[in-house]
This record gives sequence, C-alpha cells and structure tokens, in this order.
Amino acid sequence: MEEDLERYESEVELKLYKEYHDVLPMFTYVVETERRFYLANVVNIDVREVNGSVYFEVEMKDAWVWDMFRPARFLEHVRVLTFRDVNVEELEKAELSI
Repeated sequence: MEEDLERYESEVELKLYKEYHDVLPMFTYVVETERRFYLANVVNIDVREVNGSVYFEVEMKDAWVWDMFRPARFLEHVRVLTFRDVNVEELEKAELSI
C-alpha cells in the first residue's frame, strides 16, 4: 500500500515537471516563496509594516503554480502575504528555449 502511494506521488510529480517544462516559455518571471513556486507574467511586490513587523505582499497576474495537489494550476490573479523571503527572477529568452 505504501509503495503504491509513493509510486502515485512520483508519477504525479513527473507529470507536474513535464507540465512545467511545457508552460515555461509562456511566462516572464519565476517567483519563489517559502510555500510555493510560481511562473507569472506580471509581478508586483509591496513591502508592508505592521506593529514593527515587515511582510511582503506579492501580487501576480497570469500565473501558473507548482502544486501537485491542485487540479487547476493556471491562475488569473494570485496574492501572497509572507513574512519570509520572496525570490523573483526574470527569465531570459535563452532559458525559455530549453
């Protein structure tokens, strides 16, 4: 039973990787938060402060999310609030031809 679950998760993760590889050329940015990995075409980050604590509000439009348990990974609008680091990288056109 445990082997079946591991095999299923491996298959789902492989399908997700293949989908990522196929959709990568459609996007301009890679966004990484502590919980998720996104591809997006529009990214805005605002630094906010409340009671001395700093957090980030990340808004993405036209996005794809790396989440093997989500049935629909294409998202029109995403808003993430986080106290952790956010990494945003602009993809170079050479990377997109992988």
